[in-house]
Amino acid sequence: MAIRAGIVGGTGYTGVELLRLLARHPDVEIKAITSRGDAGKPVSDMFSSLRGHVDLAFSDPAQAGLDACDVVFFATPNGIAMEQVPALLDAGVKVIDLAADFRLKDVDAWAKWYGMPHACPGVLERAVYGLPEVNRALIRGAQLVANPGCYPTAVQLGFAPLVEAGVVDVANLVADVKSGVSGAGRKAEVSALFAEAGDNFKAYGVGGHRHLPEIRQGLSAIAAKDVGLTFVPHLTPLIRGIHATLYARLTADCDLQALYEGRYRGEPFVDVLPAGSHPETRSVRASNMCRIAVHRPQGGDVVVVLSVIDNLTKGAAGQAVQNMNLMFGIDESCGLELVPVLP
Repeated sequence: MAIRAGIVGGTGYTGVELLRLLARHPDVEIKAITSRGDAGKPVSDMFSSLRGHVDLAFSDPAQAGLDACDVVFFATPNGIAMEQVPALLDAGVKVIDLAADFRLKDVDAWAKWYGMPHACPGVLERAVYGLPEVNRALIRGAQLVANPGCYPTAVQLGFAPLVEAGVVDVANLVADVKSGVSGAGRKAEVSALFAEAGDNFKAYGVGGHRHLPEIRQGLSAIAAKDVGLTFVPHLTPLIRGIHATLYARLTADCDLQALYEGRYRGEPFVDVLPAGSHPETRSVRASNMCRIAVHRPQGGDVVVVLSVIDNLTKGAAGQAVQNMNLMFGIDESCGLELVPVLP
């Protein structure tokens, strides 16, 4: 029997990416795609790429019958899911939130970084952070999964082997990360205009970015102690892609290539490249793959890790489908056997 899926907020970039993946998933039937502003409009009228693959129209959330779904994905702005999730959980529906509503366990930290009180703090303890390479066992038994952010996915997968092995100074980690403009969403903003973002490159959020506490929370859990992190995001003139350049100081000698290959052996969506490699964002475009290379420049005590993902796939919708597969006990790679698009 097919998994009945609903999508709340299907008009953004993560929403259309989720539709692209679920439309071809052999075990999923999409039952509803909601949008208050576009209710009644055929999905293929908005996204012509889905013509012939998704025949539904957008529906108003109140009439969507989401409580009859087996799983509901929230591809909505921050603050929306936490208002609707408790009722769905009570109805026995599994929920995957692609926004940040359930990522942070500290409600005070949530209020600080997202500028609003949390609407259902009692639900937070039930949420499992959906990074499969770290929390696979917990995800399998979860009813509510907080899908990680795009920056946090690339950074945590890049740092995890070093932090787990205890071979670096976790008090002084540095993440220098670049993103394509689709990471800002589909809403109209001056900074994302072609004439503003094209032929340009800039850092932003240096004083503090919302993904910082999420990354620190995840790495601190891996390290079993507080982690110090300097995180600097950048906007690049790309449509999609994340490139993380990560720095850490070694505190113990080890074979870094063997460490990474051993840690990610058997992982379907992490590819550790041969020594000396430099992964490119285009090598993962439109796929659920994370490609990683580890370097030790001049044989010194600084490790440099390069981690690339597609921010809309492994950084959002693809990882959400990966989590769904785990939650329903089906093959983790189902519907995600995607060859990256090149050029």
